[in-house]
Amino acid sequence: MQYKRPKKPINGILLLDKPLGFSSNQALQKVKWLLQAAKAGHTGTLDPLATGLLPLCFGEATKFAHYLTDADKTYIATLKLGATTTTGDAEGEVVISRPVHVTQQQFAHACASFVGEISQTPPMYSALKHEGKALYEYARAGIEIERKSRLVTIRQIDVNAFDGAVATITVSCTKGTYIRTLAEDIGELLACGAHLIGLRRTATANYLISQTVTLAQFESMTEEERLAALAPPDSAVLDLPEITIDNDSVFYLLQGQPVWLSGHASNGLLRIYDEAHRFLGLGEQQADGKIAPKRLMQQVNN
Repeated sequence: MQYKRPKKPINGILLLDKPLGFSSNQALQKVKWLLQAAKAGHTGTLDPLATGLLPLCFGEATKFAHYLTDADKTYIATLKLGATTTTGDAEGEVVISRPVHVTQQQFAHACASFVGEISQTPPMYSALKHEGKALYEYARAGIEIERKSRLVTIRQIDVNAFDGAVATITVSCTKGTYIRTLAEDIGELLACGAHLIGLRRTATANYLISQTVTLAQFESMTEEERLAALAPPDSAVLDLPEITIDNDSVFYLLQGQPVWLSGHASNGLLRIYDEAHRFLGLGEQQADGKIAPKRLMQQVNN
């Protein structure tokens, strides 16, 4: 009979520098196995051909994963001008090749025209689901599915390098932005075509690439070092206002009851801590001024 490794109630967030060639789920399952974690989830798909920051949530931190999925992201993208491909990146076959007569100023101007709210049509080679299957599964079978365009916001585009044929840009954007589609659209605007040949995520919410560990580094750690490498669950929601409640209020909050906090006014979600600065979870201020529990840390109730 095959021995099953015992699962552990691990709570925290690993900031992984996802390696090339790994899907987000493959990276998650590898780290989950190394930690022997009982519960895990990632915070949005990063393509196998992309590298960089991928926050992985474990245990109670999975309750706050969607705040990271919904957060702004920053990428460094490398574009090859003069050719479009079937997939929008280097993995696909070249569809059209065109001559490139583009100056750096023209390229920068084209990039600037995409800053702000824009409409994007998700690519066929994407993990977006249609009737339970990822679009790339249909694409590989030669089936084209009609996709609705969506509004995304490009916060900023900086041109890092340009040599006439290859360009590197830094893109800050909202969730759901397809950088491959952006690369293709920039190429079309310049009338020469373009596709993505490199992509690296460098920021998600308040997390930075400098805070990450590689999969190789994580594998080489001891169990204690791996646990120490995890960021606390509340690091996923540091952009929310913080409040501290007294022990009496903690008792009632953990029973699911709203608690009174004088002298505080907020229209949104709040991070709640006890007097020992232990993170209790999230609450929301009601019209009567009381703080209602919204998403609490389960282990606090034990």
